[in-house]
Formats: sequence, structure tokens, C-alpha cells
Amino acid sequence: MNKRQKLTLLAGAIIIILAFIIWFYYGAQLFTKTQVLIEKKDELFGTTYKEWQNKFIWGLDYTMYITGATVFICAVLFFVFRKKKESLNENNS
Repeated sequence: MNKRQKLTLLAGAIIIILAFIIWFYYGAQLFTKTQVLIEKKDELFGTTYKEWQNKFIWGLDYTMYITGATVFICAVLFFVFRKKKESLNENNS
């Protein structure tokens, strides 16, 4: 494995780890949510009601999209950098 391949694998691993850290930070939800149901209390009458609030919550689905794309891109780059290394060795011989 040459230097570029190692750098590609390291960058891919860092991106995947960051995606999972962000997912865990947002509460480790299975699906991404853009609205959350909030229960509010009416001060005047003392009753409670439910209301949708716009709030983005990162889900596992986005994390898996990022992970899949990162793995695919890293695999392609790993292969491309390997081929360049082999072609350099053939030219020097």
C-alpha cells in the first residue's frame, strides 16, 4: 500500500467516524426527522395541546448514505492509486 492509498483510507475512516458521532449527538434516531411533536401547556386554561415544531434531527439513514458514498469513493480512489503505482513501476523497469 502506498502513501496515497493510506491517506485515502484514513480520510474515509475519519469521515465515517464523524458521521456516526453526529448521528449519536442528535440522539441516535433511526430515521431523519424535520418536525417534532411538542406538547405545550395553555397558561390561560391550564390544558395541554400538541403542536408540530420544525426541528432537524439527524437519522441513521443519512449516516448510512454518507457511509456508503464514502466507502464507494474510497474504494475507487484506492483502485486508481494502485493502478498508478503499478504503471509507474512498469515504466521504470
